[in-house]
Amino acid sequence: MRVEIWSDIACPWCYVGKARFEKALAAFPHRDQVEVVHRSFELDPHRAKDDVAEVLPMLAKKYGMSETQAREAEQRLGENAAAEGLAYRTEGRDHGNTFDMHRLLHLAKEYGRQDELIGLLYRANFAEERSVFGDDERLIALAEEAGLDADAARAVLADPQRYADEVRTDEREAAELGANGVPFFVLDRKYGVSGAQPTDLFAQALEQAWGARAPLTTLTAAGDSDGGAEACGPDGCAVPQNAQVSDHA
Repeated sequence: MRVEIWSDIACPWCYVGKARFEKALAAFPHRDQVEVVHRSFELDPHRAKDDVAEVLPMLAKKYGMSETQAREAEQRLGENAAAEGLAYRTEGRDHGNTFDMHRLLHLAKEYGRQDELIGLLYRANFAEERSVFGDDERLIALAEEAGLDADAARAVLADPQRYADEVRTDEREAAELGANGVPFFVLDRKYGVSGAQPTDLFAQALEQAWGARAPLTTLTAAGDSDGGAEACGPDGCAVPQNAQVSDHA
C-alpha cells in the first residue's frame, strides 16, 4: 500500500501531522508493507528566494491580529508539537521560499533518503536557531546529514531547473486531487485525509485503505483447472509434460 503525503516545510501542521501519522503507522500491523512518499506543495510558490521575514509579524499581518495574538497562536502550536514529542521554537523563527527544499527532496527520493531529509528540514525550521531560508550551505549540510552526497546536493541547488518539473508535477496532482491545503494524505489513491488529524483517525484510515485493497484476479486459459501454466519457483522449474525429443542431432 502506498501513502503519499503532500506537505510544505514552512507548514507547522505538516510537522505535527507527520508525527501523528507516524505514530499510527508504527502501530499498524502491516506497516512493513506500506510505502510512504513525500510530495511537494508550496504554500507560497511565487515568493522570491531572497524574501525571508520573521514569522510573528507575518502572522499578524496575514490574519489581521496583533503580534501578541500571533505569539499566543504560536505558543498553542508549540503545545501541539510538544504533545507529539517535537521541539518547537515559538519565537525568533523566520519563513521564506521552500522551492529548493522540495527539489532536494526529489533528489533524496532517488536515493531512498526522502524521509530522513524531510525530518531534518522540519527540525531545522521549527526547532533550531539557524535559518534554512536563503542559505544553500545550510541545506547542503542537512542533505549530507540525511545521507546524501554533498556535491550532488550542491549541484541541484546550483541549477534551478533540476527537479523543478517534478515539484510542479506534484503540485498539479495535488490540485487535481482537490488538495488546497496541507498536510494532505492520500492512501492508495482511494482515500484522502486532510490536515493534521489525530493519530486515531490516521490509524482508522490505514485500516480502511488496507481492507479496501482489491484482491488479485488471476487469469487462466480455458480448461486450465489448476490456475497456471508452467513457471519457475523456489523449488525449481516445471518440466514440460508433453515434450518430444528428436531422434536426430
